[in-house]
Amino acid sequence: MAARDDSARGPALGYADPLGEPFLRTRFAVPARPATFVRRPRLTAHLDQALDTPLTMVNGAAGAGKTLLVADWAARLGRPVAWLTNEAGDQGPGMFWAHVLHALHGAGTPPPVGAFGSPGGPCTVDQRMLARLADELSGRDRPAVLVLDEFDRQTAPETAEQLEFVLHHAGPGLRLILVTRTEPLLPLHRYRAAAAMTEIRNQELAFTPEEAADLLARHGLRLPAGAARALVERTRGWAAGLRLSALAAQQSADPETYLKEFEAGHGTIADFLLAEVVGRQPPETQDLLLRVSVLDRFGPELAQSLTGRPDAGPLLAGLCRQNAFVEDLGHSWYRLHPLFGEILRVHLRARSPGLEPELHRRAARWLRAHGAVPEALAHGAAAGDWECAAGTLVDDLAIGRLLTGPRADGLTELFSALGPEATGAAVELVRAARGLAEYDLDHALAHLDHALAHLGRAAESPATGAATAAARLSLALLESLAARLTGSPDRAEQAVAAAALLRHEVPARLLARHPELTALLHTHLGSARVWAGHFDAARAALTEVAELPGDALTELPREDCLGHLALIDYLGGRLDRAERRALAAADATRSCGGRPFPGAGLGQLVLAAVAVDRDELERAQALLDEAAESGPGAGAPDPVTEACRALAGARLRLALGDPAAAAPVADPAVRTHVSSPWARANTALTAAAVLLAEGRTGAAAEVLDGIDGLPGPLCAAEAASVRLAAGHREEALETADRLCADARTGPGVTVRATLVRARAAAEAGDPGTARKLLARALLEARRDRLRRPFLDAGPGIRRLLDAPPLHGLAAGWLYGDGPGAGSPPLLVEELSGREREVLGRLAQMMSTQEIAADLYVSVNTVKTHLKSIYRKLGVGRRGDAVRRARERGLL
Repeated sequence: MAARDDSARGPALGYADPLGEPFLRTRFAVPARPATFVRRPRLTAHLDQALDTPLTMVNGAAGAGKTLLVADWAARLGRPVAWLTNEAGDQGPGMFWAHVLHALHGAGTPPPVGAFGSPGGPCTVDQRMLARLADELSGRDRPAVLVLDEFDRQTAPETAEQLEFVLHHAGPGLRLILVTRTEPLLPLHRYRAAAAMTEIRNQELAFTPEEAADLLARHGLRLPAGAARALVERTRGWAAGLRLSALAAQQSADPETYLKEFEAGHGTIADFLLAEVVGRQPPETQDLLLRVSVLDRFGPELAQSLTGRPDAGPLLAGLCRQNAFVEDLGHSWYRLHPLFGEILRVHLRARSPGLEPELHRRAARWLRAHGAVPEALAHGAAAGDWECAAGTLVDDLAIGRLLTGPRADGLTELFSALGPEATGAAVELVRAARGLAEYDLDHALAHLDHALAHLGRAAESPATGAATAAARLSLALLESLAARLTGSPDRAEQAVAAAALLRHEVPARLLARHPELTALLHTHLGSARVWAGHFDAARAALTEVAELPGDALTELPREDCLGHLALIDYLGGRLDRAERRALAAADATRSCGGRPFPGAGLGQLVLAAVAVDRDELERAQALLDEAAESGPGAGAPDPVTEACRALAGARLRLALGDPAAAAPVADPAVRTHVSSPWARANTALTAAAVLLAEGRTGAAAEVLDGIDGLPGPLCAAEAASVRLAAGHREEALETADRLCADARTGPGVTVRATLVRARAAAEAGDPGTARKLLARALLEARRDRLRRPFLDAGPGIRRLLDAPPLHGLAAGWLYGDGPGAGSPPLLVEELSGREREVLGRLAQMMSTQEIAADLYVSVNTVKTHLKSIYRKLGVGRRGDAVRRARERGLL
């Protein structure tokens, strides 16, 4: 509500401007709201509480929307409001009270003429006048509402003291609303403690995404919800920033893109902040703001290191109190409003070219000395001080975070600008880590050699001892990964042994802060041991990591170890345990996302191998495809993972009846320093299977003669089968008997070994023993649904399976989902004549009742026949029975 202009009557009333100047009516008028104003009910509802508390403070930064909020509330209040907009030129308490009395008079509040007397002068106030005013207000039936806008311009302590006197003694007769950028010098703590104060602060004044979308719409801009949220996040809901952005976007051909990418350092937003915030500060404070603009957060000591000012702390606290876009993070730490920071950095580059890198360098060294590693790294990189950045990473034992953890990609990007001019052990270690992460082995190994040379020249003084130990421990970690990727188990053992000694030379707090260091060391060691065929030793290292509690820094190593443990279980014939671990590893692979770890996809590959053993060939191919998508891609692949890929792929090709395609995929696509005995054996076994398929049994046996020993029980069982087919009966039986007697082997091994013994008995003319052995194999295979060995066991075993004594053991599970190497699915018992008749009518889509009527039998008899058909065909539904019968040639 606009105040009446009583300037002509002011002197007669006794409270005219003490300088004799006319009152400016604009200072007493409630400001008008623009057409684009957005009414925010959540704030006006809060402001309604101002009528119930003596004091209300709306405290926010320049352009936060304080004045318009209170003006909108006052205009809709339905009663007179005394409004005074303060100005910087007001001279002392006398001038202030003259304007207050005029505002009250304009709202119909003052008593008759001459009741108070005059304030006294521009800088003095008659205390009796204040007492009379308070007394008059305290006797009112309805309180006067006084709004003092821009109250932060009133800096005289006596003015605040006098205002508190009037407010206190006016009692319920006055409702005072202060609109300010800073907290006034009133005893606010007393009002807060007595619940006698309403507060709306900067955070509450910030626009929500919905309110911002409404504001933009009023400017003719309609953005998707995501774009509005992004703009609010960048501006932190700052009202003036949103309005100025909207006005500028109206002039753009693509407003949505403009609002997403506008440069805050140029244009109206920058002009506003530089004038309203920076321009109001003294030169020393402006310099402080410019220098700390390079920081994401800062405290007094860090600010002092950038400015050289010992009074940085008080200056920062003052800026925060002034709502000068300096936000208090607690514990004497602050940050700049994002847009304000952008603008200041642009202004810094224009005002002091070349200073920004030096500020980053100072910040990096201060932060490194105080253990703030992520910030030190960022500022070191921004300064181009790569020795500092790399040294920070290595000294903190954080080199592993270039390889795993949620910040791996960010760290890699941070060091992407590392140029050849930087030198030193830490720099070479970072280069080596990046090379290993990208599977660039040639360059990675060269950088490891350079790092070792630098460390050899490092002084072993007490001042550098801990740092050198951290660098050597980092080197050991990278050595273990290099050993794994190059297939060098001895090198991995040496690296981990060196790391164990160095752990005692670095602070325990560093080791505790970096669980990924030990996890990565044991993961790479375990993988190298698997490659070498040292499965028991590998299991010990891998289990230690797999049993770690969930942690973002160790999640990828745990997944990798689970995949390796699943492979060890599979090669030992324990399909159930291999499947459980592989499923856990595969689930982790899918959930982790981001950078692929060396063993990524190993869980899917083990599951593919298990699926082949179960004759689930379509699923096996899908898992192989999934593993290819989740793996590290081009470069130097992980040897164990590629060997497992070769194993599963070759087995699938053989199961599909395509031996010519099996041989090329059986050899792992890796270049290693040491060959893997079990990977080499798998390649030889695939070659032998191809030769057996061609009928070249002698050549198949000769291929196996080139294998040094039998690495692993699964390889041994399959080798025994090949040798039996090649006529080496005694040698095959010796191996099979030994495997069956070994309690450590699982069904994937013992079933194959038992089938070798059954085939040998059948070939020797002892069908009774063969059936007993076959029954034992069926019982053992049923739990794991291990079908493939029976399909590969030859026609003699197939004929025995068709015999009635064994069909009960095979019923319900011994049927593959795939074509089974060209053979039809096994049928463990022939259908009776009546069952064939029922089956034929099933194929004609007849119901149970229709079949019963057609065959002149009861419905229950038909149901009994159907149960028998389902059991013999290994299915559970009509449609599956018809499909299986067609595959078998029964229809």
